[in-house]
Amino acid sequence: MALTYFKRFRMEIPLSTLPEVPPLPAGFRFRPWNAEILKRHAEVKYQSFRFEVDANVFPCLGDAEGCFRLMREISMRDGFIPAATWLIEHEEQVTGTWQAVATIQGVRDRDGNGSIQNLGVVPGFRGVGIGSLLLLKALHGFQENGLPRASLEVTSQNIGAIRLYERLGFRIASTVYKAVEMGAVQTTTQA
Repeated sequence: MALTYFKRFRMEIPLSTLPEVPPLPAGFRFRPWNAEILKRHAEVKYQSFRFEVDANVFPCLGDAEGCFRLMREISMRDGFIPAATWLIEHEEQVTGTWQAVATIQGVRDRDGNGSIQNLGVVPGFRGVGIGSLLLLKALHGFQENGLPRASLEVTSQNIGAIRLYERLGFRIASTVYKAVEMGAVQTTTQA
Protein backbone atom coordinates (compact mmCIF):
# COMPACT_ATOMS: atom_id res chain seq x y z
CA MET A 1 0.00 0.00 0.00
CA ALA A 2 1.23 3.49 -0.86
CA LEU A 3 1.71 6.15 1.77
CA THR A 4 0.31 9.68 1.63
CA TYR A 5 2.16 12.36 3.58
CA PHE A 6 0.20 15.16 5.20
CA LYS A 7 2.07 18.37 5.96
CA ARG A 8 1.37 19.69 9.45
CA PHE A 9 2.59 22.74 11.33
CA ARG A 10 3.58 22.68 14.98
CA MET A 11 2.56 26.07 16.33
CA GLU A 12 3.56 27.55 19.70
CA ILE A 13 2.58 30.46 21.93
CA PRO A 14 4.07 31.84 25.16
CA LEU A 15 1.54 31.92 27.99
CA SER A 16 2.97 34.94 29.80
CA THR A 17 0.76 37.61 28.23
CA LEU A 18 -2.59 36.12 27.31
CA PRO A 19 -5.57 38.39 26.78
CA GLU A 20 -8.59 37.83 29.03
CA VAL A 21 -11.26 35.48 27.75
CA PRO A 22 -14.11 37.65 26.43
CA PRO A 23 -17.67 36.56 27.22
CA LEU A 24 -19.33 34.03 24.96
CA PRO A 25 -22.15 35.22 22.68
CA ALA A 26 -25.67 35.03 24.12
CA GLY A 27 -27.02 31.49 24.24
CA PHE A 28 -23.61 29.84 24.75
CA ARG A 29 -21.84 28.68 27.92
CA PHE A 30 -18.58 27.02 28.93
CA ARG A 31 -18.81 23.58 30.52
CA PRO A 32 -15.73 22.53 32.56
CA TRP A 33 -14.32 19.03 32.38
CA ASN A 34 -15.64 16.18 34.45
CA ALA A 35 -15.53 12.48 33.65
CA GLU A 36 -19.33 12.27 33.29
CA ILE A 37 -19.22 14.33 30.08
CA LEU A 38 -16.46 12.36 28.34
CA LYS A 39 -19.01 10.92 25.90
CA ARG A 40 -20.26 14.44 25.03
CA HIS A 41 -16.68 15.51 24.22
CA ALA A 42 -16.33 12.44 21.99
CA GLU A 43 -19.61 13.15 20.18
CA VAL A 44 -18.61 16.77 19.48
CA LYS A 45 -15.18 15.63 18.33
CA TYR A 46 -16.82 13.20 15.88
CA GLN A 47 -19.33 15.79 14.58
CA SER A 48 -16.51 18.34 14.19
CA PHE A 49 -13.96 16.19 12.37
CA ARG A 50 -15.75 13.38 10.50
CA PHE A 51 -15.85 15.17 7.13
CA GLU A 52 -12.61 17.13 7.53
CA VAL A 53 -9.09 16.48 6.25
CA ASP A 54 -7.99 15.54 9.78
CA ALA A 55 -10.19 12.44 9.57
CA ASN A 56 -7.83 11.34 6.78
CA VAL A 57 -4.74 12.14 8.81
CA PHE A 58 -6.15 10.51 11.97
CA PRO A 59 -8.82 7.98 10.91
CA CYS A 60 -10.16 7.66 14.47
CA LEU A 61 -11.60 11.19 14.08
CA GLY A 62 -13.88 9.95 11.30
CA ASP A 63 -15.40 7.23 13.50
CA ALA A 64 -17.71 7.78 16.49
CA GLU A 65 -16.25 4.87 18.47
CA GLY A 66 -12.72 6.01 17.56
CA CYS A 67 -13.47 9.46 18.96
CA PHE A 68 -14.74 7.91 22.19
CA ARG A 69 -11.59 5.78 22.56
CA LEU A 70 -9.38 8.79 21.78
CA MET A 71 -11.18 10.98 24.31
CA ARG A 72 -10.92 8.30 26.99
CA GLU A 73 -7.21 7.86 26.20
CA ILE A 74 -6.56 11.63 26.44
CA SER A 75 -8.41 11.90 29.76
CA MET A 76 -6.38 9.04 31.25
CA ARG A 77 -2.92 10.43 30.39
CA ASP A 78 -0.67 11.36 33.29
CA GLY A 79 -0.38 14.91 31.95
CA PHE A 80 -4.11 15.46 31.37
CA ILE A 81 -5.13 18.97 32.46
CA PRO A 82 -8.84 19.31 33.31
CA ALA A 83 -8.49 23.13 33.50
CA ALA A 84 -7.52 23.11 29.78
CA THR A 85 -10.37 20.79 28.73
CA TRP A 86 -13.73 22.40 27.99
CA LEU A 87 -16.99 22.13 26.10
CA ILE A 88 -19.04 25.00 24.77
CA GLU A 89 -22.76 24.39 24.88
CA HIS A 90 -25.53 26.19 23.01
CA GLU A 91 -29.06 26.60 24.32
CA GLU A 92 -31.76 25.30 21.99
CA GLN A 93 -34.36 28.09 21.83
CA VAL A 94 -37.41 25.86 21.44
CA THR A 95 -36.61 23.23 24.08
CA GLY A 96 -34.31 25.17 26.41
CA THR A 97 -31.87 22.24 26.45
CA TRP A 98 -28.13 22.67 26.14
CA GLN A 99 -26.31 21.04 23.19
CA ALA A 100 -22.52 20.60 23.15
CA VAL A 101 -21.11 22.31 20.02
CA ALA A 102 -17.36 22.73 20.62
CA THR A 103 -14.63 20.81 22.44
CA ILE A 104 -10.99 21.22 23.39
CA GLN A 105 -8.59 19.06 25.41
CA GLY A 106 -5.21 19.90 26.93
CA VAL A 107 -2.31 17.89 28.32
CA ARG A 108 1.13 18.63 29.72
CA ASP A 109 3.80 17.44 27.29
CA ARG A 110 7.08 15.79 28.29
CA ASP A 111 8.83 19.19 28.23
CA GLY A 112 6.40 20.68 30.77
CA ASN A 113 4.44 22.77 28.28
CA GLY A 114 0.77 22.70 27.36
CA SER A 115 -0.33 20.73 24.33
CA ILE A 116 -3.74 21.19 22.72
CA GLN A 117 -4.97 17.76 21.61
CA ASN A 118 -8.04 18.69 19.59
CA LEU A 119 -10.09 21.81 19.04
CA GLY A 120 -13.35 21.04 17.27
CA VAL A 121 -16.41 23.14 16.48
CA VAL A 122 -19.50 21.47 15.02
CA PRO A 123 -20.41 22.72 11.51
CA GLY A 124 -23.21 25.23 11.79
CA PHE A 125 -21.53 26.88 14.80
CA ARG A 126 -18.33 27.86 13.01
CA GLY A 127 -17.57 31.45 12.16
CA VAL A 128 -19.19 33.00 15.26
CA GLY A 129 -15.96 33.22 17.30
CA ILE A 130 -16.51 30.40 19.78
CA GLY A 131 -13.41 28.49 18.61
CA SER A 132 -11.08 31.35 19.55
CA LEU A 133 -12.82 31.80 22.92
CA LEU A 134 -12.54 28.07 23.61
CA LEU A 135 -8.84 28.08 22.75
CA LEU A 136 -8.21 31.09 25.02
CA LYS A 137 -10.06 29.31 27.84
CA ALA A 138 -7.78 26.26 27.45
CA LEU A 139 -4.64 28.44 27.29
CA HIS A 140 -5.67 30.10 30.55
CA GLY A 141 -6.05 26.61 32.03
CA PHE A 142 -2.43 25.86 31.09
CA GLN A 143 -1.34 29.20 32.55
CA GLU A 144 -3.18 28.47 35.83
CA ASN A 145 -1.20 25.22 36.02
CA GLY A 146 2.09 27.15 35.76
CA LEU A 147 2.99 26.08 32.22
CA PRO A 148 5.17 28.56 30.30
CA ARG A 149 4.19 27.72 26.69
CA ALA A 150 1.58 25.87 24.69
CA SER A 151 1.61 24.18 21.32
CA LEU A 152 -0.66 22.45 18.86
CA GLU A 153 -0.39 20.80 15.46
CA VAL A 154 -2.53 21.72 12.49
CA THR A 155 -2.76 20.26 8.99
CA SER A 156 -1.37 22.79 6.49
CA GLN A 157 -4.54 22.59 4.38
CA ASN A 158 -6.63 23.93 7.28
CA ILE A 159 -6.07 27.59 6.40
CA GLY A 160 -8.96 28.88 8.56
CA ALA A 161 -7.56 27.22 11.69
CA ILE A 162 -4.03 28.47 10.96
CA ARG A 163 -5.33 32.05 10.62
CA LEU A 164 -7.25 31.70 13.90
CA TYR A 165 -4.16 30.44 15.73
CA GLU A 166 -1.98 33.22 14.29
CA ARG A 167 -4.54 35.88 15.32
CA LEU A 168 -4.29 34.61 18.89
CA GLY A 169 -0.47 34.77 18.86
CA PHE A 170 0.62 31.28 17.81
CA ARG A 171 3.64 31.08 15.50
CA ILE A 172 4.82 28.19 13.35
CA ALA A 173 7.74 26.53 15.15
CA SER A 174 8.30 23.56 12.81
CA THR A 175 6.85 21.50 10.00
CA VAL A 176 6.16 17.79 10.43
CA TYR A 177 4.81 15.16 8.07
CA LYS A 178 2.31 12.49 9.04
CA ALA A 179 2.41 9.33 6.90
CA VAL A 180 -0.94 7.61 6.31
CA GLU A 181 -1.55 4.40 4.34
CA MET A 182 -3.73 5.14 1.32
CA GLY A 183 -6.14 2.33 2.27
CA ALA A 184 -6.88 4.14 5.52
CA VAL A 185 -7.70 7.43 3.79
CA GLN A 186 -11.40 8.17 3.43
CA THR A 187 -12.94 10.50 0.90
CA THR A 188 -13.79 13.71 2.76
CA THR A 189 -14.25 17.39 2.10
CA GLN A 190 -12.07 20.12 3.51
CA ALA A 191 -13.47 22.85 5.74
